[in-house]
Amino acid sequence: MIKRPLGSTGINVSEIAFGGVEIGMPYGIGVHSEADMLSRQESIRLLHEAVDRGLNFFDTARMYGSSEEIMGQAFEDRRSEVVISTKCCKLRDSSGGLPSSKKVKEIINKSLEESLAALKTNYVDVFMLHQADLGILENDDIAETFLLLKQKGVIRATGVSTYTVEETRKSIESGHWDVVQLPYNLMDQSQSENFSIAEIKGIGIMVRSVLFKGILTKKGACLHPELKDVERHLTLYRELCRQTGCDLAALAMKFALSSKQVSSVLVGIDRLEYLENSIGVADGNYLNREQLQRAKELQYPDIGFLDLVKWEREGWLT
Repeated sequence: MIKRPLGSTGINVSEIAFGGVEIGMPYGIGVHSEADMLSRQESIRLLHEAVDRGLNFFDTARMYGSSEEIMGQAFEDRRSEVVISTKCCKLRDSSGGLPSSKKVKEIINKSLEESLAALKTNYVDVFMLHQADLGILENDDIAETFLLLKQKGVIRATGVSTYTVEETRKSIESGHWDVVQLPYNLMDQSQSENFSIAEIKGIGIMVRSVLFKGILTKKGACLHPELKDVERHLTLYRELCRQTGCDLAALAMKFALSSKQVSSVLVGIDRLEYLENSIGVADGNYLNREQLQRAKELQYPDIGFLDLVKWEREGWLT
């Protein structure tokens, strides 16, 4: 597995990052309860297999159910072989407000302490803000708290998980954060406008939602009627799939890995098949200039419609 630098952090990470949400909680199309998930021991075996096959980058979060605990069990005796990224719990209260400066610092520190205990480690490689909106990114107390944790050595790098182009730009321009995790895929490529400035400033880019919650896989072949235009759009990628000899999921991953600014592509892995497929894709052979240009031309025309949260709320993702 090829390793890429994670920005200017001095950390090298596998091109494929193991997304840990699926092993910790029900998540994704067709996953409704723990009955649809791997058992804890099966998840641990899968994590071990991932390391044995060359992956070293593992992403989790306080909010991912038992994901941190499972990784803690899996990597307790293999800590030096892995790079772990985890995320702080949500900072906003139930009304959407941010607590006082003192309380925010307490929440961040407590969240990290809980993560360290669950992960059975005394440091994490990347500690991230979860769902970092503009208000959170403008809060100096939050940035200062993360910086102090980095200075103490309990985290190696600071990071943010963003959703919008504006949030990503703000996090990069602030100078406070070492890594940004952002959504980027064949359907919605809007975040690419931030790639150049991230490269200039030495910010590592973790790409998530590369498979668009499974829609850019064979699961996208029979979508809810309200998503018929999305399903129709997926057929436009067939020629690129033919040219590259890839199925849609592999094309989606190769597309993201074709950007040199991308440090790692985050893939939700809860089956050995998905692990093997991801390893097969990350072979160093990605889209050439013409193929990449064509993929960019095939971005979905109405990005505003691509709202997974709304789709899930409406019951369109089943």
